[in-house]
Amino acid sequence: MNIIDMHCDTILECYRDPAYTLASNPGHITIKKLIDGQALAQFFAIFISPKEKATMDPYDIFNQVYETYQFQLALNAQHLCPATCSADILVNAKANKISALLAIEDGVVLGDRLERIQDVFDKGVRLITLTWNFENAIGYPSSDDPAEHQRGLKPFGLEVVSEMNRLGMLIDVSHLSEGGFYDVARHSRKPFVASHSCARALCNHRRNLTDDQLRLLGQQGGLVGVNFCSAFLEADSEYATIQQIVNHVKHMVDKAGIESVGLGSDFDGIECGLEFGDYAGYPSLLEALSGHFTDDQVEKIAKDNAFRILRETIG
Repeated sequence: MNIIDMHCDTILECYRDPAYTLASNPGHITIKKLIDGQALAQFFAIFISPKEKATMDPYDIFNQVYETYQFQLALNAQHLCPATCSADILVNAKANKISALLAIEDGVVLGDRLERIQDVFDKGVRLITLTWNFENAIGYPSSDDPAEHQRGLKPFGLEVVSEMNRLGMLIDVSHLSEGGFYDVARHSRKPFVASHSCARALCNHRRNLTDDQLRLLGQQGGLVGVNFCSAFLEADSEYATIQQIVNHVKHMVDKAGIESVGLGSDFDGIECGLEFGDYAGYPSLLEALSGHFTDDQVEKIAKDNAFRILRETIG
């Protein structure tokens, strides 16, 4: 059990198609693929997609997809067990079970109601990606417009940061504007994450982090999980290679430090080709990383850094 992956969108696919299950589907993640890829823990995001938002309230979407998540956990209880803290991961591992951690992608779920953070926390959510690609009550998304990209958190967003700190939840700045990133850095009392992002210096995409952001993330004890989307790895690329991923990991380690880099595949949320196929191919990525890092450093990237930030932030 060598991998903690900070982000996937598999549960939304299960919600959309009853035949698409964690036991069997054509996507990146199944129970067998998790086992073959040596998963220790997987963050499952409830993504509030524009497709569902066209006809449903975001909070209703969350609750319906949450029911699917619970159903899939029950169906696969032999191999997969929920976790809400770092200690749960250790307990589950001793029982030879993979831990499932619940996340929300797009804080639009909250609307402008702070009490909903407690509600989703009670349902097991331990990470919220503050925005997706649209403005919400928390703040603004990353943008190609420099002025838009500098817009920070709204007053409600600052309340959200404080409440998530109080409860013990990971604040995720992937998709957030640069101004919002710096507001989180200024106001969060706990380390925060960019669960599925890459390095702007290697690929000039609005979703990627600048070297200054990476340095600050490292200085504050945070973590960036490298995203496997080809468009974030290399300009105009439609196929993600192991070398591209390794290049971003090396750069992010150089800027943020070896303690602040992890894995955030975005499996079942990316549509590009991938050299190692799916979750079962993770060992080939770790092997490639071992050509540039010591065994201890590879373990930090694969799982130890994510486990550390869970322990420090959630408990």
